Amino acid sequence: MTGDAPGTPSPALSHVDPSGAARMVDVSAKAETARTARAGGAIRMSAEALTLVRENRLAKGDVLSVARIAGIMAAKRTAELIPLCHPLPLSAVEVTLTLDATLPGVRVETTVTTTGQTGVEMEALTAASVALLTVYDMVKAVDRAMEIGPIVLLEKRGGAGGAWSRT
Repeated sequence: MTGDAPGTPSPALSHVDPSGAARMVDVSAKAETARTARAGGAIRMSAEALTLVRENRLAKGDVLSVARIAGIMAAKRTAELIPLCHPLPLSAVEVTLTLDATLPGVRVETTVTTTGQTGVEMEALTAASVALLTVYDMVKAVDRAMEIGPIVLLEKRGGAGGAWSRT
């Protein structure tokens, strides 16, 4: 399902050809425009694990720095991971990780920008996902019960569809 609001169906599936086979959408006729997408998510963990992350006392090192780099790298490789995504030249990728004692855990927000013929929503979502998976990988020795999610698109701007915001 796609559309302006969650649950609003699309009038046509753009990644399916007339015979029903999956295909990459042809964006060659679309104008290049500035495009931005923001995504967010969280990982919940024990208070003890969060303390170890906060105090940088895990054997694998600085969790937040490694997760930030992993998210940036993932955004740049999205087309290699999601079969029908277009490879895009990214102008900027920002990954912000914030400790949150109320979860307890870590929140992530990603922002990806480009000037191109298609949007960067998948890149922002991939960056958020991989950043959180990296946190899990680095902390799992002390808390295997961590939970990731939800991971959501927060906002997108640019392109024919214009702006969309979750809020």
